[in-house]
Amino acid sequence: MKVYVHEKGIILVGKGWEVLQKLKEYRKEFENVSDWVQNVKQK
Repeated sequence: MKVYVHEKGIILVGKGWEVLQKLKEYRKEFENVSDWVQNVKQK
């Protein structure tokens, strides 16, 4: 499972179940993926 985070978006690479698991983990920190991307842009 690999997660690439950059200014324009986020790329999740892995098997389907791994991607879903990772999205569930990040759901605890961010409500939407767009919130996650905005957080990256601010840093």
